[in-house]
Amino acid sequence: MQSCAEHLHTGDRVLTLFGQRVQAAHGSIALTAIFYSASAGLVLRRGVARADDSFDSLTPKHPAMHIFERELWEQTGITPVGHPWLKPVRFEGQRQQRMDDYPFFKVRGAEVHEVGVGPIHASVIEPGHFRFMCLGERVHHLEIQLGYQHRGVESLLLQRPPLTLTALVESIAGDSSVTYASAYCAAVEALAGVSIDPSASLVRGVALELERIAIHLASVTGLAGDIAFLQGASTYGRLRTAIINASMRACGSRFGRGWLRPGGVRFGLNAERRTDLTNTLAAFAKDLAEINALMRSARTVSPRLQGIGQLSASAAQDLGLWGLAARASGLAVDTRACLPGKLYESFPVEEQTESSRDCWALMQLRLKEIDASVRWINSALQSTDLDEVSQPIHPTLGLKPDHLCVSTCEGPRGPVMHVLETDSDAKLAHYKVQDSSLQTWFALAMSLRDNDISDFPICNKSFDLSYCGNDL
Repeated sequence: MQSCAEHLHTGDRVLTLFGQRVQAAHGSIALTAIFYSASAGLVLRRGVARADDSFDSLTPKHPAMHIFERELWEQTGITPVGHPWLKPVRFEGQRQQRMDDYPFFKVRGAEVHEVGVGPIHASVIEPGHFRFMCLGERVHHLEIQLGYQHRGVESLLLQRPPLTLTALVESIAGDSSVTYASAYCAAVEALAGVSIDPSASLVRGVALELERIAIHLASVTGLAGDIAFLQGASTYGRLRTAIINASMRACGSRFGRGWLRPGGVRFGLNAERRTDLTNTLAAFAKDLAEINALMRSARTVSPRLQGIGQLSASAAQDLGLWGLAARASGLAVDTRACLPGKLYESFPVEEQTESSRDCWALMQLRLKEIDASVRWINSALQSTDLDEVSQPIHPTLGLKPDHLCVSTCEGPRGPVMHVLETDSDAKLAHYKVQDSSLQTWFALAMSLRDNDISDFPICNKSFDLSYCGNDL
């Protein structure tokens, strides 16, 4: 852990820390930490420990480590001594039967009261429990308990041949099918020593940006509904339908499932599909501009969002945030820009940030990113690289033995990371999946401090985090 502390002290940003049991060495646990360095890119650090080992927690000095140390303790038994809030993340294994024993924080005071919401909610959403510590209507602290739909995804991914996992990977977080599939495909292609041609890479980029637009529209639709701006809710919902229907015409699925496969894509963008998508985006952009102008100018919108759910740049930095939540607090952290790969090197993304650090910033940022994604897709559709598309690789193709691959893909909420490792027999020994929501849920809790409890639906929808991205 000393090397981790050194990286954090120099300003490197942590992406993950996890452990996995080493089959060949009974009781041994391999530790893996991955950092981003502005000068060196991704930096990997590894070590070996035992389940009964302990170390001095890094969380008191580096809060970005808190969720990773908790997960490490829960999954391996290695204890971060001095961790300020050591408690389960998902209730691994037998702990699943004791979720009602979750040790919530307690706020003491004669007039302090607690309000519990969930885990089952009135609307059809995923389960999560929210415990508010309030003085009157003012929220002093929000504690979020998740894990209700923990599925053991990482162990499931080891039970099938590694090149046949796309359908399972696409279902890990249903609204981010393309993002997860893209990260998976890139990882197994690297381990198989396969390079895809530019046409397939560009098609994947179009699929990713269509998914980004669709999820951002769903978030803004829900936010407009929560503040009773019904014109926005209905129009953004209609526009989202236009985008996901365009995905359906391109690959047969409104959510992009079945579009990507290791080695290429199953459906290219021929002249007919490019024309259809170009025409769809042209009509979409016109209507989007009109409703965006109304959303930004309506007297009932900005007062309800501005100043609500603030999260400072320093807090976002301390929590190690990535993705949309970080950029809404002014931090320029977009892996499409800082870890672009060949695709975004050839077709650079317009990195967007906001400075107001509140719900208004999150809304504005989504609208700006939708516009940027439309421009990116239109630019990509002009490329001659789309004339030919590679075919997926054969499922029996082998992987390189004793290799570890780290794959990141910037999803609508932030980076999704897949870490795959093979053993000496070239079999998949470990599969780590991480959604950016894992780190961002605590940011939601921080943003609600000193706000009214009635502001929670707005803050929650503004962040619009993935429950299943946490409950892997």
